[in-house]
Amino acid sequence: MTAPVIAQDIPNVPEPLVFDMVRPLGAKRGELEINTLVQQNLSGPDRAVEWAPEIEYAVADGLAIELELPIEGLSVTDYKMGLQGTIGTFAGGRGIHGIQYLGLYNRGDRRWESTLVYIAGFRFDDRWSTLSMVGFGDVTFSGPSNRNLIVNHTTFYSLTPQSHLGVEINTRRGGDDFTLVMPQAQFHLARGLSLQAGLGAARHSGEPWRPRAGARLIKEF
Repeated sequence: MTAPVIAQDIPNVPEPLVFDMVRPLGAKRGELEINTLVQQNLSGPDRAVEWAPEIEYAVADGLAIELELPIEGLSVTDYKMGLQGTIGTFAGGRGIHGIQYLGLYNRGDRRWESTLVYIAGFRFDDRWSTLSMVGFGDVTFSGPSNRNLIVNHTTFYSLTPQSHLGVEINTRRGGDDFTLVMPQAQFHLARGLSLQAGLGAARHSGEPWRPRAGARLIKEF
């Protein structure tokens, strides 16, 4: 596979907390990241701690892969892998876009599911930027299907080049409808080490809104 041609100037667009990317768009070959996302509902019957350690690596300029282990409590629920490619920049280098594929094998259902999304990031000025994803979940086309439209949009306000505030909105429609609104903050802690944290609310179809907290610790090499 030929790696995409990446411009030298890549817009600085932060990554959302919940819908993780496989390294930022425009990642350079050899970039390595290890991170863990932790989430929990703060009310309702299901308050199990969900966490997901993962490793991400850019195998070529603009092309990255990831391996992830979603865990609930102390049990591994799924095996997950991701592949993300950068198409290039646009609008004079203020925008950047790409495609992400996620494959997930659920151990309980013994079933493979795929998600495919288009990603577009845009830097408006020194403070404001956005990152949007739109696509479909379960595009495997084998066996029973629960195909969903997936939209994830985050608006960011940069306090500094390495500290950001944002609001992430994630919605899934077509099967088990789900909506998440997650205000969040991102901070650089030390060289190669950063933290994302958020407190918001989530709702499944037919259920009330419930408060939900999330945090992601990131180490880049």
